[in-house]
Amino acid sequence: MTTLLLSAGDASGELHTAPLVEAFRRRVPDARLLGLGGTEMEKAGVDLVVHQRELAIGGLVEVLGDAGRILSAWRRMNRALTTSGADLVILVDSPDFNIPLARRAKKAGIPVLYFISPQVWAWRRGRIRKIARRVDRMAVIFPFEREVYAASGLRVDFVGHPLVDRLGGMAKHFSREEMRRSLGIDPGGPLVVLLPGSRRNEVRDALSLHLEAARAVHVRDPRVRFAIGVAPTIPRASVEESIARAGLPSLLSMQVFEGRTYELIRAADVALAKPGTVTVEIALLGTPMVVAARVSPLTAFLARRAVRLPSLTMPNLILGSQVVPEFIQETARPERLALALIELLGGPTREAQLVQLARVRQRLGSGGAAERAAAIAEEMACGAGGA
Repeated sequence: MTTLLLSAGDASGELHTAPLVEAFRRRVPDARLLGLGGTEMEKAGVDLVVHQRELAIGGLVEVLGDAGRILSAWRRMNRALTTSGADLVILVDSPDFNIPLARRAKKAGIPVLYFISPQVWAWRRGRIRKIARRVDRMAVIFPFEREVYAASGLRVDFVGHPLVDRLGGMAKHFSREEMRRSLGIDPGGPLVVLLPGSRRNEVRDALSLHLEAARAVHVRDPRVRFAIGVAPTIPRASVEESIARAGLPSLLSMQVFEGRTYELIRAADVALAKPGTVTVEIALLGTPMVVAARVSPLTAFLARRAVRLPSLTMPNLILGSQVVPEFIQETARPERLALALIELLGGPTREAQLVQLARVRQRLGSGGAAERAAAIAEEMACGAGGA
């Protein structure tokens, strides 16, 4: 029996991995799959050794408070590595957890496929050589990433972005009005969706900023309604408590939705989001966006010395230009966010961004990423004697 050990340590990574699992099962129906993941991977047939919610934390400093939970997850994954008889290890992003796991797999003689490259092109480029030593093959989801590894000797395949398959049909076949009706939202009037993140510390740092931006928008245009998309890793009660503490005006409409983020993005006129994969999701769903982030002062201090990028927003990086307004740390002030959101509710600024987001969608490929990655995984696993 072919056995795969998978490690997808965050919410977006596990969403991308679930279709790969499904595609692999179609190729190798009796395969055994286990590892680190979330609800979607579990539904696809992965036996979870560690649930992804245990690692739903990010930031250079913030992880220290969760060190015990992370260490426990690490020990369980290492035990699975040595006892499962895995024919292939598939790592998904999450470099601080997965690059050391790749080293353990290499020492155990288990082939390693890295699906979704860590953002080595953004910071800590020295990891490229480390990854090349520990990983047998890389499946990347942005076309420019092949060049990043060109001199390393690592075999790299561009498989396309998994979100093209997941979201392309929704953007093409469902209008904003239809999405609003399916969510029980009045089709009339402007709607802004707030997307504070999928990690606990992100929501802690971002949600209060988003709520204050909503308050500032409401002052200028009371017609605007708001909805918050809550990730599966975040307790709804904690979000509702934050809303209550914010003391928003009674006439400001603020709805909370769990597990329907894509529908919310498609239903909205504008999205306010943090940097990260969600900006690709928003672009594929054809919704204008504003990006904002605040982290702890020490994390910001360290990041500014490590990250060498003109933008933290993926559509801006894909196109090489500042098409999405981005407000980071000191510039992320509610009044500034409110003005940018209002500009995107209608008029030439909105239309210009929609044109550029269409270009982003073109560059992300035509679909089929999961099938291509599954074919690579089958080749590597069966070649290792697992079939």
